[in-house]
Amino acid sequence: MTDELDFLPRLAQVSTAINRGRLAQQATEATGLALDRPAMSILLTLSMAGAPLRVGEIAERMQVVGPHVTRQVQALEQRALVRRVADPSDRRASLIEATETGAEAANRYTSTIVGWFRGVIADWPEHDRSELGRLLSKLADDVAERLS
Repeated sequence: MTDELDFLPRLAQVSTAINRGRLAQQATEATGLALDRPAMSILLTLSMAGAPLRVGEIAERMQVVGPHVTRQVQALEQRALVRRVADPSDRRASLIEATETGAEAANRYTSTIVGWFRGVIADWPEHDRSELGRLLSKLADDVAERLS
């Protein structure tokens, strides 16, 4: 029987590669912008959402506190990478959306990561690639559910 604790170092290794390692650095460089990790995380969060979000929603999805996101959003606004738009359901609130430049940066970052991983598993049998996708989706859904 497999011990689940054996997976933790491997998950940490993959997470580090994506978020803090050379791969993340290459992906950030591919954006053509000098962005730190928190700023890039906000652009990626907005990209994955596919719709404008409130600052609190961004913070929740990133699992950080709101004031941290507020400061980052302000810096991204100054660089014209995000903008505030009216919240149609609450005139007192605003939503944050990526500008065209911000969205393009997120897309270049994501494309670099995806392309790299495609190369890693290119020689895997189709069944293994499909199984990896299925299991990662299941794991992500179960983790998200457990955290909510």
